[in-house]
Formats: sequence, C-alpha cells, structure tokens
Amino acid sequence: MEAQVRIVEYYYTMVHDRPGEACKLLSQLASEEVNLLAFSAIPIGPDHTQLVIYPESVERLARAAENAGYTLTGPQRAVLIQGDDRLGALVGFLQKLYDAKINVSSSNGVTDGKGRYGYLIHLRAEDVDGAAEALEIGR
Repeated sequence: MEAQVRIVEYYYTMVHDRPGEACKLLSQLASEEVNLLAFSAIPIGPDHTQLVIYPESVERLARAAENAGYTLTGPQRAVLIQGDDRLGALVGFLQKLYDAKINVSSSNGVTDGKGRYGYLIHLRAEDVDGAAEALEIGR
C-alpha cells in the first residue's frame, strides 16, 4: 500500500507541569468526540508543558477547547505521513525535501507493531507550501 501524505493543522496549549494535565485535556476532547491524528506533550521550562494537538476536525477541537477554557495557539501546519512500514520507508520523503532545500525543523514517528507507521514532519511556516509541492501532496 502506498503511503498517505498530507498537510495537517495543529494547535497547542500551555498547561502547568502537574500530574494529570494531559489526561484532563484528552478526557475533555474525547467527551466531545474530538478525534486526534496525533498528540504530544513537550516540557517547556521547569513549570510548564506544551500540549500539541493534531485534530481530525478543527471545528470540534475549537468548540471543545472553548467549552473547557483552554486557549489554543495555531493553526500551524505539519506533514503527516502514514503507510506500511518497511526498511527505509521515510528515506524517499526526506530525500525529496532535501532536494528541494527544505529543512526539517523536527520530526517524530512511531510504528504500530503490526506493519504500519505514522510520521510527523515539522517545517518552518514559509516552507510548508514548498514541501507540499516537493512531496506531491494533492496531486
């Protein structure tokens, strides 16, 4: 199966770095039927954590965040690649970005242990359209 490559929007919110903060947010999102494509938590200094949310529906996320009193920053855009796992599965995508002289700011990925993977690529905002072209997204 060929990989699915798309541009996704993401948002983040800052919370105090205390036990249960991510759980509270994720519980709220689930209770309002916000499906997530990805989620991450990044420590910011000694007292705060940035919760990064990649929603399937931006509208549902905005409504849920407002109802729960979370302030969202965004949207920002990233590249999401999902496909069948194989040795070197990401090399071709990264080579296309390299050939287009597009720098990857950060990335992360995971396999599901059953032969599939998901990979997020973060770029500078001014590079997203060039990345979409280099990766032939929407063609």
